[in-house]
This record gives sequence, C-alpha cells and structure tokens, in this order.
Amino acid sequence: MDNQWQYKVEQAVARIREFDHEAAERAQRHSDSLTKPPGSLGKLEAIACQLAGISGQLWPDMSRKTVIVMAGDHGVCEEGVSAFPPEVTPQMVLNFLSGGAAVNVLARQAGADVICVDVGVNAELEHPQLVSRKVVRGTANMAKQPAMSREQALQAIAVGIELVDEQVAAGVRVFATGEMGIGNTTASSAIASVLTGLSPEQSVGSGTGINGEARARKIDAVKRAIALNKPDASDPVDVLAKVGGAEIAGLVGVIIGAAANGCPVVIDGFISSAAALAASRIAEQAKPYMIASHLSQEQGHQGLLEAIGLTPMIRLEMRLGEGTGAVLSFHFIDAALKLMQEMATFESAGVSKG
Repeated sequence: MDNQWQYKVEQAVARIREFDHEAAERAQRHSDSLTKPPGSLGKLEAIACQLAGISGQLWPDMSRKTVIVMAGDHGVCEEGVSAFPPEVTPQMVLNFLSGGAAVNVLARQAGADVICVDVGVNAELEHPQLVSRKVVRGTANMAKQPAMSREQALQAIAVGIELVDEQVAAGVRVFATGEMGIGNTTASSAIASVLTGLSPEQSVGSGTGINGEARARKIDAVKRAIALNKPDASDPVDVLAKVGGAEIAGLVGVIIGAAANGCPVVIDGFISSAAALAASRIAEQAKPYMIASHLSQEQGHQGLLEAIGLTPMIRLEMRLGEGTGAVLSFHFIDAALKLMQEMATFESAGVSKG
C-alpha cells in the first residue's frame, strides 16, 4: 500500500512544469511600460510577474480562489504543550463548516471558498460540507513513538494532491493553505528544527498563547521527539511521519498538487510554512509556485521562510493560522493583476517616459 501512495506523490511531482521565465519577463516588460517609475509598485509587480511565469499568460484568470483547511489532532498534546484541550479541534472544524471562524469571514470578504478537510481528527464528524478523508484518528504522541507510519504520511500527502485535482477540475485557479489542529505548532517546530537546523529553543514559539513553564514543556517535548525518533533530515516524508501531523502532510499535498496543476499556492503562517518547506524538499520545482503571505509572530517562522527562499508580503503580527494570512493576501494578488490589466502605458496615456 505504501507504494500506491508513493506512486501518487511521484506522479504529481512529475507533472510540475518548469516555471515559464519567458512569460515572467514579458510581464516585467509590460509592467515597466506602465505609467509609473520602474519597480515602484514593489512586491505587487513581482507577484504579477510570478503569476505570469506560473500560468504562462500575461493576464491569467485567477478569479476562482479556495483555501483548503486541513484538520488533524496530535497525540503530543498529552505533554501539556497547548493552552487549549484537544477537543477544540473537532469543535473548530464545525465552526469552519458553519462559517463562523476568522478564515470564513476573511474568505467571504475576498470572494474565496473555504474547504474543510478531516484528514486526522480524533472524532467522528458529520456535516454536509465536510470533506472527510480521514487517514488517522489523531497522531500518536511523538514524544513517545513516531507520530504516524510512513504509509500514513504518504496517504495524507496524496489526499491533498487529489483534493487540488478535484478543485482545479471545478475551475479553481488559486489555492491557499489553512489548518486546524491543537498541538500542531509543536509538530511544526519539530519539523522546522529537523529541516532547518534551528534548535528547539529557536523554533518553538507561543502557539496558542503559552509561555514560561508551558513553553519549556513544549521545547522538551520537541527535543525528546527528535532524539527518540531520529527523523532523517534528507527524507522529508520520514520527518513528516515521525514528528509531523496528518494535516501538515495534507498541506504538503496541497502545495505539490497546486504546482502540478500550474496554480499558485499562497502559504499561510508557521504551520503552513513547515509544510511548504517539506514540499520544497520533496519537489524543489514547486518553489516558484509558492507565494508567502505574511510573517507570523511564531519565532521559528522567519527561519522556515528563509530556508524555502520566500519573502512574506505582509507583517500584521498574526499567529492564528487557519489560512487567515493567506486569504488576506488574495487581495494583493487581485490588485497585482488589476494593475497589469487596467493601468495605462506611457504610450497610450501620452505621458513622457523618464
């Protein structure tokens, strides 16, 4: 069975087209012809050129946007690493499905859809809008044993890939990563430490709002998990299986799936960036398809972005997750494309060029 999921992941990686540098350069030339000093719109110009390189088109249609919120539980919560109990994960999933979470509000404002996926929640959930693709009923406590088997990690990645394939077939052209899982900043800190070399003291932040003694417990849990499981930094699937989470692996699949379908994927905060780094190690050619949305308050986030080679668009001191920062960034994508489409050129406006 391991081979089945491995094959699906490898197939998706093989589908990723090379970034179209010629289209990106065409977009840059067009941007330079607009009525403004060259480069004066900063990251908006860079985004427009990146979208051209991803799509191969100067003005791609990016109107259909979706944030995929992957949900899963974490056995490491037994170690007292979160300010909230594990029961909050299924409760928040129902909140997403009823439209009451922060990401729902921001997605409505951005004209985007929210898809909530149960890939690893430790509860039986039923709702007409829930996408149920459960791989595990919560991970095991990584401080005592591997969080998942390799097969489960690969299956969760395959879930993300399949979901993106389905959404692209339905007309979606831009994706954002979102997640829900009490304990998942602990897993993400472990992934960050293994894949970047950051110490647990550097990678572990406040998560749901812990500090002092609780943060010391969290650092200790990450250290023990890494020492016990010995995840192989050269094998990102091994890292995801031993110290990751089903929802993090699911997001790895979303990122690879978006690239395989020639679509940009907007990366949210710390947890999504841990998934993005793992995805980039599995498929380096997926990197140009990633857009970093924001720099969160989680102290390990900057190190993750630097390891991937991404620069965030905004800094709003957020640390909620769910996909909130990524969905906010949809507005900047729309703005970048509108500027390319609607601004006058020096020639058309009769303006003297400097």
